Amino acid sequence: MRAVGVLAGILDDAQRAGRIRTNPARGAENLPKKETKKTRRYLTDAEVLRFAAAIADPVRSVLVLVLAYTGLRWSEAIGLRVRDVNPLRRRLHVRRPLVELDGIFHEGEPKSWERRTVPYPEFLAPALEHLMAGHGPDDHLFVEEGGFHIRQPHVARSWFLAGLAAAGIERLTPHDLRHTAASLAISSGANVKAVQRMLGHKSAALTLDIYADLFDDDLDAVATRLNERVSPADVGKVWANAGIRTA
Repeated sequence: MRAVGVLAGILDDAQRAGRIRTNPARGAENLPKKETKKTRRYLTDAEVLRFAAAIADPVRSVLVLVLAYTGLRWSEAIGLRVRDVNPLRRRLHVRRPLVELDGIFHEGEPKSWERRTVPYPEFLAPALEHLMAGHGPDDHLFVEEGGFHIRQPHVARSWFLAGLAAAGIERLTPHDLRHTAASLAISSGANVKAVQRMLGHKSAALTLDIYADLFDDDLDAVATRLNERVSPADVGKVWANAGIRTA
């Protein structure tokens, strides 16, 4: 699936340059599903904040918080430009993800359902405004000193793993922060449609397939709220008419 996404981004550039008429990688169906037996990781709010505080570079620290509280993919976050941030509504506009291939960054075109506007919590506002200060609307938000794009950490001695170690958190990947965002949103009361839109999934069914375990508590809450809607006296009359004895 990742290979198809990278190929699609490259072919987008070829289409814009007029070298091909359509991008055959967009809308491709019957692709093999990515299967993994790896246990999904979810961080708590306290762990996310401890992790971010352990990262010395403020840009990377804010990047971790954005990934954990918006659910953006790495390529989507790295592709954010200043104009993609709406401070008034506290929204991030996902428009042009950046995918790294063999050390070169390619600006791609997200799938139709991945183009979206994602809310961010108010506590992130000062940090994002700090990153935007002094930059033009087309400047990328998350860059190293000198304007270079931040590369996704893969090597064993990356800043990402060093931050986890310093925070005393078990090893995980940047994509686990996307899972964390889903977990935090659901535990905050977000419904499946809201989580779907936030993550840019094609359907709510896909969101449920991936995060079904996180909605178990929601089912209990639904039953509790339904029970609170019914008067014990009224339901007692129903049982009495049906000859049902209650304790």
